[in-house]
Amino acid sequence: MAVTASAEYQVVDRRRIALIEPGMAAAPIHHEGKPLDDAAISELVTQVRQSAARATSASLDELASALREPIVSVSLRAWPLDFPEDIAVQRRAPYESHADSIMYRQILAELAHARGWIVHAYDAKNVENLAARFLAERTDEVLYGPRATLGPPWAKDHRMALAATIVAGPMVRPRH
Repeated sequence: MAVTASAEYQVVDRRRIALIEPGMAAAPIHHEGKPLDDAAISELVTQVRQSAARATSASLDELASALREPIVSVSLRAWPLDFPEDIAVQRRAPYESHADSIMYRQILAELAHARGWIVHAYDAKNVENLAARFLAERTDEVLYGPRATLGPPWAKDHRMALAATIVAGPMVRPRH
């Protein structure tokens, strides 16, 4: 889910972006790789990462070209910086249920950095509350208003993405 907002937190674009090419294993660690041995799953993960890099890059390029203003930053749900890289470890609990989504976020971060975009990691548990504290009396208008003005879909994922942009705002805007 990508929600793009202006400096004033107005939603200028919302869309689903492809993170992987059609026909590829979407969850190589959590689902498709379960019956495979470590070597085979490592090869599968390599193929999925390559596919994800191509698809995500194309999605980000499409998004950037559709906008009138340049993208300055990207907010991604945080992941543990010490998350294991070893596939054999990722296959075990508690890592296997998170390995695939973390892989996609890492690829998004790498591609955003390569484009010169600031990457902001946010805590999904409290990002809406932090945004609400920042917005104060504008909270309902900014976080819930897009459903009325843009129409559905405008769900929790959309609100969370916008809230992450709001929380990141002071960190990515130049100070005068």
